[in-house]
Amino acid sequence: MRKEIIINSTINEVRVAITEDGQLAEFFIEFPEKERYIGNVYLGKVNKVMQGINAAFIDIGLRQDAFLHFSDVDDSLENTMIEEDDDEDNDDYPATLDNNTDVALRRTQFSSGTKATNKATFSTKRSGEVQINLEPKQDVIVQVVREAYGHKGVKVTTKIAIPGRYVVLLPFDNILGVSKKIHSYQERRRLRQLARRVLPKGFGCIIRTAAKGKSEVELEKDWEDLLIKWKEIEQKVEKTKKPSLLYKDMRLATSVIRDLLTPQVQRVVVDSKKLYKEIYNYLKWSSSKSLHKLELYAGARPIFDAYSIEKELAKTYRRKVNLPNGGDLAIEQTEAMFVVDVNSGRAAESDQERNAVRTNMEAAREMARQIRLRDMAGMIIIDFIDMAQEQNRRKLYVEMKRELAKDRAKTVVYPLTQLGLLQITRQRINQNIAEKITETCPTCSGTGRITSKAVLINNIERWLRNFRKSSREFRIQLIVNPNIALYLTEGTISPLNKLMLKYFVKIKIAQSEQMAIDKFRFFSERQQKDITNDF
Repeated sequence: MRKEIIINSTINEVRVAITEDGQLAEFFIEFPEKERYIGNVYLGKVNKVMQGINAAFIDIGLRQDAFLHFSDVDDSLENTMIEEDDDEDNDDYPATLDNNTDVALRRTQFSSGTKATNKATFSTKRSGEVQINLEPKQDVIVQVVREAYGHKGVKVTTKIAIPGRYVVLLPFDNILGVSKKIHSYQERRRLRQLARRVLPKGFGCIIRTAAKGKSEVELEKDWEDLLIKWKEIEQKVEKTKKPSLLYKDMRLATSVIRDLLTPQVQRVVVDSKKLYKEIYNYLKWSSSKSLHKLELYAGARPIFDAYSIEKELAKTYRRKVNLPNGGDLAIEQTEAMFVVDVNSGRAAESDQERNAVRTNMEAAREMARQIRLRDMAGMIIIDFIDMAQEQNRRKLYVEMKRELAKDRAKTVVYPLTQLGLLQITRQRINQNIAEKITETCPTCSGTGRITSKAVLINNIERWLRNFRKSSREFRIQLIVNPNIALYLTEGTISPLNKLMLKYFVKIKIAQSEQMAIDKFRFFSERQQKDITNDF
């Protein structure tokens, strides 16, 4: 698969597009005025411990407390209450480094608070019931793992992970993991042995796919840099007593290069000299062999137009997505989930089952792409076209799992229900594209619908009824949107004439483009003031 990373930078935003065989596959966007929190490490203070929801709320210095679920608390803040069964060794799982004593000792230097007698407990599959060593006013180091969305604040973990080009440092975890995408047993063994030799006692790490085949010098340089960063974090903790930022992750463009510049990526094209220099310096330090992939775009056309990305992006903002053979997807977002309806369009096959299978397969492939592209998360329900044969239903399920295997986020696909519904859950990390680039409509309040003209006229009449009961004025001005003004004055006996006759008042219409289509204002000519709220 040929992959490319295209980066567009303007005054207001940085956009990163990843293409696979020329087709847009992933998209990221960053706004300078909107701070990015993912990956940041904070010194926080426990505000509340809520046993009822298995979570704690942590003050990290932001406007809203961060959410810490007990499952995101590392082992050094847990006390096992039921002994854990030994698991068989399996190379797919991380190896354990030494014991947890050093981790726990280092963790205690960052924790302070009052003694609590009744600590919260949490049940896990591996360890049974564990006691969570968190209490109000306790200091704790946390890292943001999910951006805020809706009314929810950022989500954090105490399982700190500082990412590098080839490895991820785990200062509070004593495991040593190797990416499952490194299949060679000899290479996995080499990397594990090197990690055991380099890492200080009590530290763990995850060795990334990019480490495959890299020399000891390159890998050791990455480890050394991460250990220096962690030392700086420790020094900041010693100097500060209030919730504050300890470590800030890289900006979007550089972090994408760090995490996604794999051997499959053929080139990285940037249209900003400043960003080009920033990425060049990072690659020169971390992976000089990849410098030849970096290009500065100098074309006359905008870079996203030149690579046909702008046209593809426009489709991701639409509710309806067309399929190759005439069908389409209708994508709706609610507060709890995404709901997708698959429509067949014009049937190309005379056989209904065959037509349903063809359309559903197209829909599965396109939906998997849209999920990644739009960064859809949480629950996703897809209503496929009904198929009578169980083998076809199974085939569709397997196809969707195969397509979503390309996704870096954790996804779970469930078999089709009897009603033809396919359920997917996907890990939420960032806001989805729609949440990032759109705002709640001030007119419809995010519903996508507005008050009908008939209801608005009823509201105007209700106001006039109250006005007539307590006022002796007979000349007033009504200010409405031009669309409403047209509706009020249409016909031989227009709605406006009916209102004036019924309430014995002269109403002068004034049009305003700034007036919302479902709002109105009344103005008194005698008093020369707005009287809308008086009645």
